[in-house]
Amino acid sequence: MRRLLALSAVLFWAAPAVAQTALVTSAAETVPVGTANDDAADDPAIWRNPRQPAASLVIATDKKAGLYVYGLDGRVKSFVAAGRVNNVALVDMGRGGVIVAASDRNDEARALIQLYRLDPRQGTLAPLGRVEGGAGEAYGLCLWRQGRDLNAYSVLKHGAIHHLRIRLGDQPAATIVRNMQLATQAEGCVVDPRAHRLYVGEEDRGVWAFDARATGTVDGQLIAAADGVQLVADVEGLAIMPQGRRGGWLVGSSQGDNAFALYHLPGHRPAGRFRIAAGKIGGVEETDGIDVHSGSFGRDYPGGLFVAQDGRNEPAAQNFKFVAWRDIVRALQASSKDPK
Repeated sequence: MRRLLALSAVLFWAAPAVAQTALVTSAAETVPVGTANDDAADDPAIWRNPRQPAASLVIATDKKAGLYVYGLDGRVKSFVAAGRVNNVALVDMGRGGVIVAASDRNDEARALIQLYRLDPRQGTLAPLGRVEGGAGEAYGLCLWRQGRDLNAYSVLKHGAIHHLRIRLGDQPAATIVRNMQLATQAEGCVVDPRAHRLYVGEEDRGVWAFDARATGTVDGQLIAAADGVQLVADVEGLAIMPQGRRGGWLVGSSQGDNAFALYHLPGHRPAGRFRIAAGKIGGVEETDGIDVHSGSFGRDYPGGLFVAQDGRNEPAAQNFKFVAWRDIVRALQASSKDPK
């Protein structure tokens, strides 16, 4: 009994203190996805309209059914019955238009990437075709425009990361230029083009950084461990809020405690945490995918937009919540966790 008491005391004192977590509330939410009574909504991607910021769009997945395009009022602009698409990403290719890509897991043994061109005026997606994303179940996906090249990073459920070079045209084609590997299940990813850095979330271990370039090493570095304090497993969606030429924040979904963890860029020093609490709109729990974008999005989002999947939106189906980045910064400042 004494040994048990002594062991309990050691475990108690060794347990990490709970990190201070700021609270924010959502400004808006989307119409729920069409798949009810299931884990269906998953990942968002933000397109900012530079001429009319309030007319910007959010593309998001119902991973049981397809792709939605939402306006900032949360209403559905359009829907594509794409089947089991898990993650979504987009990139502006200039004259090539805004390209949207989604990880296709309809065949769990053969990862594919569905490609679309976004019509910003109509809020619709025109299919361009599909390309191979590697052998295994498609899961995470992120994009990087490097000059005229479109790079895609296909993260498979078993931890493989395939770096693809995609050629757009009448029939898109992809070439695998590099292969990387994590030991266990991985999903969320994002590229910081300023530093040529790829971040990938290994759900039970933390966030890894890789060289995003085709000529870079395939070895990664664990830059943010799932320590149960700043970042609580599962590690899910990743996003980058840039500031200036090098600065800003890496944001990760700390799904294990319904929060979001921030890290300074460069350097990856912890920069605070926040949680989306209930206000005029319900709170956010069990978040998978996230995205964040700088710049004005109109009156409600003058300093940037943060979008998070809400895994519990009862009694309705899952949906996505919109938060003003300005509110996140203010909440962090108030909790003495200012991301300077």
